[in-house]
Amino acid sequence: MIIASSSERFLPARRSLTAMRNAVQGCRGCALFRDATQAVFGAGRAGARIMLVGEQPGDQEDRTGEPFVGPAGRMLDRALAEAGIDRADSYLTNAVKHFKFLRRGERRLHAKPGTTEIVACWAWLREEVNAVAPATIVALGATAARALVGRPVAITKLRGTFVPGVTGRDVLVTVHPSYLLRLPDQSSRTREFRRFVADLEKARSRP
Repeated sequence: MIIASSSERFLPARRSLTAMRNAVQGCRGCALFRDATQAVFGAGRAGARIMLVGEQPGDQEDRTGEPFVGPAGRMLDRALAEAGIDRADSYLTNAVKHFKFLRRGERRLHAKPGTTEIVACWAWLREEVNAVAPATIVALGATAARALVGRPVAITKLRGTFVPGVTGRDVLVTVHPSYLLRLPDQSSRTREFRRFVADLEKARSRP
């Protein structure tokens, strides 16, 4: 179970979403802040019924400062609509708040966050959960599940199921929408998209 986080000392005294959104820009809990454009905090309101947690900001999110605005975000929007989930009544965030990447010329290529970054950012995610107090939390991919469950999670085994989370709230485990974008053919993309929508429907229908 995740207990300590190096970002604890950067949390504001008042743990409202607005206060934390401002304070996260000064976080130096890990080295990712050095190369990222900015920290990307969650988007949505306190009291949102569903909280969706992804891995980390991508290139477009890093530039705009908003989560899920790139290709994976558009895929998520489509799936949420088909699952009958209003994005306006959802809170979207990431387990890691800074973009981790490898530079290849002018391009910035996604690099998967490690345990160090996940643990470093845990305090921010924990306090987001506390401030939003969602009825349902959805972990989009292995990094989010690792943060919320407190241990490595096999997505293939637990996908579509609720597992106990370290915040005291159960977590629905599913894939990250970027997974759908990487599938090699239209048939597999269609099949896996339907599965993803079905997972989100479980989150929507849970009391």
